[in-house]
Amino acid sequence: MTVATLTTKGQVTIPKKIREVLRLHAGDKIEIIVTEKREAVIRPISKKVDDVFCSLHQLGRKAVSVDEMNKAVTRKLKEKFT
Repeated sequence: MTVATLTTKGQVTIPKKIREVLRLHAGDKIEIIVTEKREAVIRPISKKVDDVFCSLHQLGRKAVSVDEMNKAVTRKLKEKFT
């Protein structure tokens, strides 16, 4: 078990051993989830290009232009915020 200490400012330094296991580096983002048992689960949310490459690819899906993507994003944002 690895222990970390909470500072008076509410900050915690993630021990080196944990950073290495999670492959965390300066500037990476982490997500902290609190369970019903009041336990905190920490997981990295930073992704490398290699981690997400082709993750949106679906066989048989029609290619969409950048202009069409921009229009779709704009439409969804208008729906959400108006």
